[in-house]
Amino acid sequence: MSAVVNATLLAEVFITLFVIMDPPGAIPLFLSLTRNLAPRTRGRAAWQAVTVAFCVIVTFALFGRQILSYLHISLPALQAAGGLLLLLVALELLTGREQEPAATRDVNVALVPLGTPLLAGPGAIVATMVFAERVDAVPDLVAVALGVILVHVVMWATLRYSTVILRMIRESGITLVTRIAGLLLSAIAVQLIADAVRAFIAGEG
Repeated sequence: MSAVVNATLLAEVFITLFVIMDPPGAIPLFLSLTRNLAPRTRGRAAWQAVTVAFCVIVTFALFGRQILSYLHISLPALQAAGGLLLLLVALELLTGREQEPAATRDVNVALVPLGTPLLAGPGAIVATMVFAERVDAVPDLVAVALGVILVHVVMWATLRYSTVILRMIRESGITLVTRIAGLLLSAIAVQLIADAVRAFIAGEG
């Protein structure tokens, strides 16, 4: 087994991305953003969001450094942009404006903010780029690829079956979850921006 995959690196990739992407923590946000969608549409949104996140992370794992270098974008700048975008979403959740969905609500939810930057956020992107740079042999490549795939499978299962929670807590419960999710998301957004500002001050931007 060790000749096929680097088990240590696999565990490190999976645990790191699991902690950063936090599938259980994504449930309140997913329920809040998809509260007015039909069950089938909500399931499709879960699949689309995870697919978008997977594509974004794989793209940055393969070409992240080249993309940022070509566009003259630093990692702190990417982090700050993600924080600002999350802050806008958090304000909508806190004020209830998310209850006015557009005709293409399912597409918007899948792409932004669920796919990115909630799932494939700056932290997950940077972590994957770092792991990709540690690939020196085929077992390392298999470990990183398998770790990324497993995390996204877990994420999809978590979001897909979060509808059970939705049926249990009903409308009043989901309203409460929405407000709490908005508060938590705003804190995450502010932390991302603060980390980016510190990086800029330290000369890393």
